[in-house]
Amino acid sequence: MFAALGANAGIAIAKFCGAAFTGSSAMASEGIHSLVDTGNQFLLLYGMKEASRPADAPHPFGYGLRLYFWGFVVALAIFALGSGITIHEGIGKVQRPTPIEHAWVNLIILCVSIALEGYSLSVALKEVRQEAREHGWDILQALRSHRDPTVFAVVYEDTAAIAGLLVALVGTILTVWLDQPAIDGWTSIAIGIILALAAISLAKRCYTLLTGQAADPAIEGRLREILGEFDVIDRVNEVRTMHFGPEEVLLIVSADFHDNTRASSVKRIVSDVEDRLRDEFSDVRRVYIEAQSIDRHLEALDEIGEDADALARGEPHPG
Repeated sequence: MFAALGANAGIAIAKFCGAAFTGSSAMASEGIHSLVDTGNQFLLLYGMKEASRPADAPHPFGYGLRLYFWGFVVALAIFALGSGITIHEGIGKVQRPTPIEHAWVNLIILCVSIALEGYSLSVALKEVRQEAREHGWDILQALRSHRDPTVFAVVYEDTAAIAGLLVALVGTILTVWLDQPAIDGWTSIAIGIILALAAISLAKRCYTLLTGQAADPAIEGRLREILGEFDVIDRVNEVRTMHFGPEEVLLIVSADFHDNTRASSVKRIVSDVEDRLRDEFSDVRRVYIEAQSIDRHLEALDEIGEDADALARGEPHPG
């Protein structure tokens, strides 16, 4: 996070200086891009601070979801400010093309920016690769499954930044080589489109998390294995999980115990399951186990209009 913040702040200053010196629309667009990215890093840092607040009476499950909210705000900022202003800048340059002066300045700034953004991206991808190795995933699967917007937002932003810089580099070369100043404007428009695509991808990811995404299926699988070790449990009726933050998982279980199971045995099993899960999965913070017959459990689901079979298959509610 701090690597991305420092890189974006320095790059933004360099790009705006280059745009002022050369008159390049693409460089100005890249400056806007880096400025928006810098502001976004501050928003995510603020979101981290908000999410770290302890649970209280108004928010009994804590404030972890606020980090996803600020991640969504970051996506809107990229789309509205980064993409919108960049495309507007490009359209103006296409309509009123002016030549780029001292293009070599732009080329130097762009090359240095690519190196800095590449370093920032490598730092963010390091954590993604670690998670990929732990789960046996590839990088793309790990990125799609990552729950921390301070990681995947930086990856999206830096990937879009590098793509935009490469487009700006090619656009600047073509503008000078072909002596067609309008290409500089079209380059800005292309950069704006790249930002829009990155913003949409980031917004979709944050929206999924903000509206209650389930935890890693490995947690549920391990829970069922542990519960299966106890003979007094006839069956596990249902398991529900939800992320309340990157490292905070809520886990709710409905289990059918033998009718003659003593209350003390149920208490011991519940405590044992909680301790073992927390030892294996550090992000499991709250575990609630309900002793309930399968018939009563299905009746309860029917009363609130939920389909147990659809939940088990992972199907969305028809409404």
